[in-house]
Amino acid sequence: MRIESRQYDHPDAVKLIDEVQQEYVIRYGGVDETPVDPAEFAPPLGLFLVGYLDDVPLVTGGWRRHDESSVEMKRLYVSPSARGKGLARAMLAELEIAAAEAGYRNLILETGSKQPEAIALYLSSGYTRITPFGFYADAPEAQHLGKDLARTLGAARAE
Repeated sequence: MRIESRQYDHPDAVKLIDEVQQEYVIRYGGVDETPVDPAEFAPPLGLFLVGYLDDVPLVTGGWRRHDESSVEMKRLYVSPSARGKGLARAMLAELEIAAAEAGYRNLILETGSKQPEAIALYLSSGYTRITPFGFYADAPEAQHLGKDLARTLGAARAE
């Protein structure tokens, strides 16, 4: 997979964001209503990535600054035709490395109980449950997870 930095409103990013929003409609009955400003995902305070296979955009993910030490991940998504190939795990690793290289110590996220495959990915990647935050802090289906990125760069360099 080739991973490229893109603006949040780049056509390839928009295509995949639209797909993930439709996934939320199917699973939850509505889109993710978390306020998002595309500028939040622009360096140096954010990042948005698109993954390509054979020049087809199939994977996306990004992070935005949450506070001085943390970034919040949004829109980690793999198109249905590309699932089961480890692409989400590869994108997650790339996002973690970039956040650690940018000087952040923690990566946090919100997901939902109707996304068991996402929860399994995060838990198997070292994420743990954290204090609820953000738009869905009080939502009963929301799952709030975080990871200390302290070992991320060392592990990535060892590979």
